[in-house]
Amino acid sequence: MPLALLALAIGAFGIGTTEFVIMGLLPEVADDFGVSVPTAGHLVTGYALGVMLGAPLMTVLGTKISRKRMLMLLMGLFIAGNLLSALAPVFGLMLLGRVIASLAHGAFFGIGSVVAAGLVAPHKKAGAIALMFTGLTVANVVGVPLGTLVGQSAGWRITFGLVAALGVIGLAGIAWLVPDLPAPEGVRLRHELAAFKNVQVLLAMAMTVLGFGGVFAAITYIAPMMTQVAGFADGSVTWLLVLFGLGMVGGNLVGGRYADRALMPLLYVSLGALAVVLALFTLTAHHKVLAAVTIVLVGGLGFATVPPLQKRVLDQAQGAPTLASAVNIGAFNLGNALSAWLGGLVIAAGLGYTAPNWVGSVLAASALVLAFLSAALDRRDKALSIVDAGRVPAERQAAVPH
Repeated sequence: MPLALLALAIGAFGIGTTEFVIMGLLPEVADDFGVSVPTAGHLVTGYALGVMLGAPLMTVLGTKISRKRMLMLLMGLFIAGNLLSALAPVFGLMLLGRVIASLAHGAFFGIGSVVAAGLVAPHKKAGAIALMFTGLTVANVVGVPLGTLVGQSAGWRITFGLVAALGVIGLAGIAWLVPDLPAPEGVRLRHELAAFKNVQVLLAMAMTVLGFGGVFAAITYIAPMMTQVAGFADGSVTWLLVLFGLGMVGGNLVGGRYADRALMPLLYVSLGALAVVLALFTLTAHHKVLAAVTIVLVGGLGFATVPPLQKRVLDQAQGAPTLASAVNIGAFNLGNALSAWLGGLVIAAGLGYTAPNWVGSVLAASALVLAFLSAALDRRDKALSIVDAGRVPAERQAAVPH
């Protein structure tokens, strides 16, 4: 694998760390600024909204410059946002810093996916995309726990300063290792938007929203579920999230390995198994060991869908993959927001802390239905192309005078 993929993975590691580390530091941030924890939670919501809006916006703005230069500009934006968060004297400025950093998120992974796929042979594209996303998954195993520990012991501002330093390393790596590929000729906004007329692109994005939503319906409420239902101590939640992160790493690598060989079968297996495991989580959540094993499986099965879904979008968006790829990253965050909202509804309805697992199971099963629909449309299109190919020679033969 090219060393340029390492630079992309480092950038992804920093982005993954800043996205999730805030969840473990909300009490400290709230105390420092004198706001409530729910108010501090706007730092999470603001980031997610920034990703969804920033993915298409930043990608469109970058259509006229080389992808390498755009990746460098995005890392610069990421660094500036995290430095503002680290130095913010008031809560509003920290929220602004989070939004600025989030604007780089979707476009970085979207453009980075296109760059990663272009660095390797066609049969290795999903593996290259998975390697870049490994930085995001490893962040949940290493970056988030360490960032939380540093923030709780030395201050949350130190954590965000260190995340900004990670961005500097990622920026240097991209500048040094990523080849300076020219901007694609003839790429215009209208050309990029044309990809969204493709039903298969829209289906892949819907699978992203529903499948990833299935994962985070459960994981968003993992702390109260594990402490109130499974009986874990509060301090154990961090290590349970590490287990989730390990599952993410494993699932991402498996997804990258097999998506190039059997993309749709991989989606059938991972989404189907995810729906079953999430349903069973309503039972296993009552037993510590079984709950821990289930958390690993949810992370693994959920992230096994990431490389094939991202590759599916790239393949179907033929000739205009950049915006579609970036918007699909926003779809992951839309899935997070949708599932967190639905999970909160069922808890507020008095159905208990395990109820979000049922929500996740239904979402994953819905994504599986869409996968079967997408495959059926593929078969129909291939059949029609064969018929059309046979019709043309027949018409030509009829036109020959006898």
